[in-house]
Amino acid sequence: MASSAIPLERLGGHAFNHRTSVELEEEYDRLRDLARAEAEKKKSCFDRAHEAYERGDGAEAKALSNEGKRHQAKQAEYNKKAAEFIFRENNAMGRIAEDTIDLHGLFVEEAEDILEARIRDAQARGQSHLHVIVGKGNHSTGGVRKIKPRVEQLCRELGLDYATEENEGRIYVDLGGNRVEAPPPLPPQPDGHQSHSRPQKRPHRPRPERPQRPQRPEEPEDDGIFGCIKGCCTVM
Repeated sequence: MASSAIPLERLGGHAFNHRTSVELEEEYDRLRDLARAEAEKKKSCFDRAHEAYERGDGAEAKALSNEGKRHQAKQAEYNKKAAEFIFRENNAMGRIAEDTIDLHGLFVEEAEDILEARIRDAQARGQSHLHVIVGKGNHSTGGVRKIKPRVEQLCRELGLDYATEENEGRIYVDLGGNRVEAPPPLPPQPDGHQSHSRPQKRPHRPRPERPQRPQRPEEPEDDGIFGCIKGCCTVM
């Protein structure tokens, strides 16, 4: 019997928040597989470059290092395509509520970057809150949650209060700097029996000074996934 903990690299249908086709699942896994293959080639090149340097062959070491960097760039490219693919599928208009973002299928660093961009965009539009779907970690390696702790850390860094909702795979984030007294009820189901009210809040508290976050290497700007944040996830 297969283990219920599915490695993050091959989530297949578990990366999606809806029933989908085998073709879509295979495309997602194909992109992640290509990225993983490039990562293995990158490591091989860097290991051999180190060995060449140790034996005094500087020219060979440099050539292998450059080859490793090319594989590194391809790895990043394939992972970016996979992230854009799964994010668009899970956050398409009509698939989730407009005040919600779904991070299923994303690596931790991808989820952090996308969520921060979404938060800033939502704040600029005057949105009061955001529901963040982080999953319960059932399909992470060892069943250990990875995205939820990083989302909570990001909220603290941005001075935003949050609370885990009744559905443990969701986090409610207040975007106005208010204290969240309690998470709101779950959003209404298709039968409309449950209302979606706002949680009570304590008085406004000053935002804590945000810690300095490590600078990441600069990457070329493009619309890509961040264009989708403004397109398929627009909140009025």
